[in-house]
Order: sequence, then C-alpha cells, then structure tokens
Amino acid sequence: MRLSGPAVALLALTLLAGCPQPMPDITPEPPVLRRLTAAQFHNTIGDLLGDDLYIPEGLEPDLRAGGLLEVGASKAALSPRGTENFEQAAYVLAEQAMAEDRRGALVPCTPTGPVDSACAETFVSEFGRRAWRRPLTDDEVQRLTGVADQGASTLGDFYGGLEFALAGLLLAPEFLYRIELGEADPTGAWARRYSDYEMASRLSFLLWNSTPDDELLDAAERGELTQEQGLRVQLERLLTSPRSREGLRAWFADFLQLADLDDLYKETSVFMHMSDTLGASAREETLLTFETLALEEAGDLRDLLTTRRTFINRELAALYDMRAPARDGFAEAALDPDRPRRGLLGQASFLSLHAHPVSSSPTLRGRFLREVLLCQDLPGALADVDTSIPPVSEEARTLRERVQRHLEDPSCGGCHRLMDLPGLGLEHFDGIGRYRASEEGVAIDASGELDGIQFDDASGLASAIHDHPDFIPCAVQTFVRYATGVEERQDQQDGLDWLSDQFALRKHLVAELVEDLVTSPLFRQAGTISEEASP
Repeated sequence: MRLSGPAVALLALTLLAGCPQPMPDITPEPPVLRRLTAAQFHNTIGDLLGDDLYIPEGLEPDLRAGGLLEVGASKAALSPRGTENFEQAAYVLAEQAMAEDRRGALVPCTPTGPVDSACAETFVSEFGRRAWRRPLTDDEVQRLTGVADQGASTLGDFYGGLEFALAGLLLAPEFLYRIELGEADPTGAWARRYSDYEMASRLSFLLWNSTPDDELLDAAERGELTQEQGLRVQLERLLTSPRSREGLRAWFADFLQLADLDDLYKETSVFMHMSDTLGASAREETLLTFETLALEEAGDLRDLLTTRRTFINRELAALYDMRAPARDGFAEAALDPDRPRRGLLGQASFLSLHAHPVSSSPTLRGRFLREVLLCQDLPGALADVDTSIPPVSEEARTLRERVQRHLEDPSCGGCHRLMDLPGLGLEHFDGIGRYRASEEGVAIDASGELDGIQFDDASGLASAIHDHPDFIPCAVQTFVRYATGVEERQDQQDGLDWLSDQFALRKHLVAELVEDLVTSPLFRQAGTISEEASP
C-alpha cells in the first residue's frame, strides 16, 4: 500500500522545512547489541535469499523488556539450544540458496572449476556486505573464502563449498546481531556518533524492519548518512516506499503487544466465536486501521482511538454482528453509531488480549490502558492480598458488582481503583470483544472514571484517552524506545519532551515523528561503549 498523493506532498514539505528549533542537548545512551527479532530475521532472509525459502521455526523466542520486543532484543542472548537451531537453519537456508535453479541470481560470477578462489571471494565480498550490513575486512573475506575453497575441494563442487561460506555468514554475530557501537565524531559536534553503515542499519530496520538495500549501503559508502542532507534524502526514500508500512506496522504491533495474539487462548465452551484464526484476524484489523488512517491518509494518531472506521473479514463480521464483506479478505466497514464500539479499544485485539479465558477483565484492561497507552507506573499486588473475584451470586451477579470487592477493600482498593474504574468502561464487550447489553440478566453499567474524567461507556473512555495529556508523550516514548532499543534515562527527558511538542505542532502525524526522531541526536548520537555492548 502506497502513501497517498497528499501524504507524499506533506512529507516532502516537512522534510524540506526542517525543525523550527533544535532538540535540547541530551546525554546519549550507551550503544547496545540487538539480536534480530524473529520478524527481522525472516524479512532479512527474504531480502537476501528470496522470500519463498523454507525457514525453520522455533529458532529462539523474542524477549519483551521495557514493554517492547525491540528493547528485549538488546537483552536477548542466544541459549545453547538456540545456537544449535540457528546453525541448523543456516545450513538449511544455504543449501536451498545454492540449488541449481536459484544460485544464478545470488552468485555474481561463473566458476572456472570446482575450486575458484576469485569467484568465491567475489561472492563473499558482495553478499557479505549485504548480510553484515557493512563491507567485510580483508581478513574476513579471506577467512570465508578459505572456508568455501576447502569445502569445494573436499566435495568437488564449487557451489557446495559456497554453502559453507554462506552458512558462516548467516551464523556470525555480525548477521544475527545489530552491532551499532558508534565512532568518534570527526566533526567535533558530538563526542561519538553512529557511523554511516550503522545509520543505514538503524534507518532500514526502523522503517522497513529489514536489512539495508544496496542503495542505502551505497549512500553509507559515500559518507552521506552522517550528513543531515544525505540522511534526509534516504529518509524520504524509505518513508515513501511501500515497504515503510512493514516497519511502522511493526512498531505499532510492538507498542500494542499484538505478538501475544499468536498464543490467544479462550474457552470455546464460553465463547462460541473463538477460533484458531481469531488472533490473526484481530491483529490485522488493528494494523490495517493504523496503516490506513495514520499512514496512508496521514491522520492524527489520536484519532485511532475514536474512529468509527474499521477493517473486518467474515470472521470479525460475525463476532461484531456486522454485515460480512462480499469477498474474502478484509474490507473497510463503519461501526454502528448506536453502540459504544469505537477505535482501538473496541477491537478484538485489545479486548481479547486483556481478558481472562472465560470472562472479561476490567482490571487487566485498565492496567493496559494505564501502563501501555499512558506509560503510568502501577504498584504490584501485595503478596498476602487475595485478588480473586468472588463467584456469581444473587447479591453480585455482574462482573462490575463482583469487582466492587476490590474497590472496597482497603488493602487493594487504591490500586484497583486506578485499573478497574477505567476498565469497567469496556464491560459492554466480553472476553473476545463481542458486544453484550446485559450480563446474567442484568443490564450492564459501563460507566467509569479516568483521572477525574467521568464517562458512560467505551465511547466516552476512548475520548478520555484521546484527550489525555499522557497519551502522546507515551506514544513518543515508546517510539523512541523502539527505534533505539533502550529505555530512556531521566537526563533524556528534555529530548522526549521536545519530540512530543513537535509531534503536537505537526498534528500528531506519524511521518513527522519519524523525521524529527531520525534527524535528532537521540537517533544519531552514540554514547560511550559499555562493557556489555563490546563485541
């Protein structure tokens, strides 16, 4: 899906206009090593070797930290089992890539015999640059060429030897990890900055969620990505490419923790609309809403919370009691204005993830609103406090009546008020997001409160989040964490505040946030290398 004409024009004007005031000085974070996430590994293999290769599953699970898989990637080590899995995968991929019907597109020369050091060296040098996201040193080229030659000599097969060199490239830390450590800044503007090739990697994984292409690596070779003008040229190219949808969808999915939908579990005896495909359908609805409204149409990010436009397939149409699309796949649909379902908080992705296997949960939903959408810290439950909800009784039939116990208990009422009062606004939706007017024969009361704002139902809650002063700073903070792979320090708060102010001035458009961050010291300036980050 491409950016619309107005969106491209607006982006171009913004990139030319620059920022009215520079970001305040910040203390840069120490560089970190980031292991490729599962999605980045798959995307990178597709770009390097072809997107129709078989990639073994279960290589090494992603880790979530600081609310994000991308931050977890900076803390994710390889287990012994994971190392074995990646080794096996590397050889499986190398064998497929060197198959007779594929290798011609990958190897840029024709061997003169079973052992051809010059051709092997050309392959290692050219493919290695793309795989490791930088030129290989002479020693690295010679070592891997030697591996290819030895394998070819033993097997009597040039391409069989290249399989070993290719597997070595894919097994190396330089491939599996994003090694972005920075360099001394020769201009003297900063103590350290990210190098041109490191900037190519940072930019490509942020916007395309994959490895840099040849044009980006060529720009790095010319030294253009450490210069603001050259950086802006490549930023515009990547942003206006249809591939930018992949990277920005990945950020939004990480922000809302949509990867957890892969393991969505509900009791089918309670929820008749639950299926093995509901999680994937719900995730795509949310991402299509973001992609269309916030990216393609260049809309205000906040409006994702209150829109009555959504995207459904036949499975979601049945869940939402809406008319099914005429064709297979997803189609845009308008939500019923007489019901409180609106925006992200009315979608099955959010409503099903933050609920129990057999019921809804005002507590889980309210906690997510506070911690993820507003970046508010909540205290944990005391170890000796009973947090269970009493069963249905004549005195307490609805979930609202039963969670009242939390609100009245002095040992947990203070914390639960923060979660339950906003979460109760979503009680018109059951544990997988189906609308209900009553529970146990009692009309549902979905009124609630969020930081002094009273509302009657989910529609009012969506408006309260839309207008909440913490929502945009939280989204900005999450985007910076996603882009840099680290949690911010307190002495960087002025930089985050500047980004939030700029985001507001630019009408909360995602493309503007990307541009402001990528051209700022938060993205380009490197801190002092810590021992943990040293290769």
